[in-house]
Amino acid sequence: MSAADIIKDIKARKFKPVYLLHGEEPYYIDQIIHYMESNVLNDMERGFNQTVLYGKDTDMATIMNASKRYPMMSDYQLIIVKEAQDLKWAKETEGSSKEAEFVLNYFEKPMPTTILVLGYKYANFDKRKKIYKAIDKSGAIFQSELVRDYKLAGWIDDLVKEKGYKIAPQASALMAEYLGTDLSKIANEIEKLLLNITKETTIDTDLVQKNIGISKEYNVFELQKALAVKNVLKCNQIINYFADNPKANPMVMVMANLNSYFSKILKYHYLQNKGDAAKELGVNPYFIKDYEAAARSYSLNKTFDIISLLREYDLKSKGVDSTGNTTDGELLKELLFKMIH
Repeated sequence: MSAADIIKDIKARKFKPVYLLHGEEPYYIDQIIHYMESNVLNDMERGFNQTVLYGKDTDMATIMNASKRYPMMSDYQLIIVKEAQDLKWAKETEGSSKEAEFVLNYFEKPMPTTILVLGYKYANFDKRKKIYKAIDKSGAIFQSELVRDYKLAGWIDDLVKEKGYKIAPQASALMAEYLGTDLSKIANEIEKLLLNITKETTIDTDLVQKNIGISKEYNVFELQKALAVKNVLKCNQIINYFADNPKANPMVMVMANLNSYFSKILKYHYLQNKGDAAKELGVNPYFIKDYEAAARSYSLNKTFDIISLLREYDLKSKGVDSTGNTTDGELLKELLFKMIH
């Protein structure tokens, strides 16, 4: 089941007695739990029938005993276990002990009037465990997977459209480059931005710059475009800006983005069918012209050399084989010169 499927069922009052929400990406797990907290029970029912527990402060015996209770003046009781990854799952759910048998028996035949939600974040639950198989039969399991960096711009597009707004490809790409892979952070920034516009407005780079604090002219996205056509003046202006604003443009982020960019240029060189480039590179078709230009500017051998340079200067930025007093800004300027020439 997807997060949208689960929320759709909850809206329709179609509940499962157990929900196991697990995975490396916490955003969707938090989204589902928040929706359940607010919508499964009404205000009057929550006082007697809604319980929130935390994995590090509870144990399976407590959870099972609470789950076996009957609701008061309500059709259901809701029990949410947040940070369930902190529970002692292996000890208390596997083996031949009476406690393990008690826990497993519950998940095989859960109380139909209890909705038990287990939020197991930052890792995938072990699918080999008996408890996983039992929940899979009696309840619902949702696995929240990380959104890879090359899919972030598309994820931003989808989220904005889901909320009834429009966003330009350049704007979603810029946000993806600068906000990283923390989906909760991205969603919060989008929410703040949407407060200041109407649904008739298309989110562009000017709005992103104004509301999220990303420079429109001096960012990694613009640096990549300048590098693609070897615009030396623009590249130097951007690198100088980075050097003067290291907190807003940390070298580790710049290096990661440039490495990803030139890795895609390398892949572009090897593509047999350039017509499928957008799909193969995992980028919006709008940006393919930049990769075409970059492939013309940098031969296959030069692209290999640049990727080697990026690795070398990444190590230097971390203190390996570098002069002790060299700043990140100086390293970036030196790197840029070698990349272009």
